[in-house]
Amino acid sequence: MFTEKDIKPIPKYIERLIKKSYFNSYYKYSRSTYFYSYLTNIKGELALIHVAVKQQNKTLHMKQVIVHSIHSKDCYIKDIVYYYIRGYIVGWYNEGLSKYKKWYEDGTWDYNYDKYFNIHAPIVNLDFISKQKKYKYSLAENFDSQHIMKYLRLYENYPQAEYLMKLKLFNLAMSKQILSKLEKDKEFRKWIIKNQTDISLYGLYISTVLYAYKHNETIENAQRFQTFIKSFSKNDNYKRIKDLFDGNIRKFYDYIVKQNTNESSYIDYLDACEYLHIDMSLEKNKIPHEFKKWHDIRIDEYATAQAIADKNKRKALYNKFSKIASKYQSLERNLNDDFVVIIAKSPRDLISEGEKLQHCVGRMNYDQKFINEESLIFFIRNKDNLNTPFVTLEYSLQNHKVLQCYGFNDTRPNKDVLNFVKKVWLPYANRKIKKVA
Repeated sequence: MFTEKDIKPIPKYIERLIKKSYFNSYYKYSRSTYFYSYLTNIKGELALIHVAVKQQNKTLHMKQVIVHSIHSKDCYIKDIVYYYIRGYIVGWYNEGLSKYKKWYEDGTWDYNYDKYFNIHAPIVNLDFISKQKKYKYSLAENFDSQHIMKYLRLYENYPQAEYLMKLKLFNLAMSKQILSKLEKDKEFRKWIIKNQTDISLYGLYISTVLYAYKHNETIENAQRFQTFIKSFSKNDNYKRIKDLFDGNIRKFYDYIVKQNTNESSYIDYLDACEYLHIDMSLEKNKIPHEFKKWHDIRIDEYATAQAIADKNKRKALYNKFSKIASKYQSLERNLNDDFVVIIAKSPRDLISEGEKLQHCVGRMNYDQKFINEESLIFFIRNKDNLNTPFVTLEYSLQNHKVLQCYGFNDTRPNKDVLNFVKKVWLPYANRKIKKVA
């Protein structure tokens, strides 16, 4: 390992390359400091050196600020500091470009963690790699400069990384799990080649690749399942489903896909069954052959049972619901948009909305969530057809997020509606909610 005393000044040819790159940059005047980097050998050790560049009075100033070593998790830094919010700040006092000397400007090399100072900076002499005997066949010159040292560290231990680089599977080339499996499993290497196009097509999780190979699954289906797992696992009901299906979430996923439904509808069905004391250990109840039919039956039975049990509470419920609706009425939106957002005014509104759009908003416990100020229900209407139910939205008062947004028969709304909800109404509602007493 070299020391700071072994770090040489920027070579003249590197300065020329940096100047050429800088003056060819379209954005060269958009910020005060730029970063470039170059590769070199220091005492036989491959190093990546970052150079800060600043133009003032037609003079281009440059200085070495970070030095990475191929075999170290630390790096040398000089006259630079990293802030989580502001990013990298370089001091230029010693160059006469600032009036005041910053606390981190002492002109000497200090030690810090490599990960904090891994700047995404163009490498001006990328061909240097192919001239190094050790890395000649690494194909690192095809890689993102931000991770080139990390890649080369992996390449030293897993030469098969070159195999993935040739296939242009760059994200897999950065995975120890994938590289290790390639080393040990000949069939996996064949499978990677066979599925190269699909792997390149999708922005895959590493777990997707391993899952698809292990279960002889198509890349597309494996990716959909992994996306579902990552999303659904954040849902509070995930553990309930996992326990109900004895940990076999794939069985649950395949079931709802086959039945053309979603996890939200299944949770509503499960809630109704548990309320009615239905034995969910029986397969016929857990995964009924006609989900939509049995979903509606159980929801209706639940609604009837609730109506009987809550008959004496109905009047109080309606009064409380009305007060909550009035309290949050400012979250409605009826401006010059393509859509209008209306808050539900009564449990009857929920029932009517659910019946016309054929979903559960009027038959589950959304009215209780509403009066307990856990979540609110809003109706989205086309501005030219205000009386026709279109899309129903559930808004969390705790997290200030949209929990559900569905149209007819629990279908996903089109992009125009989703963009309106996400980019127009939700920011608007979150501003208004701050003023609600």
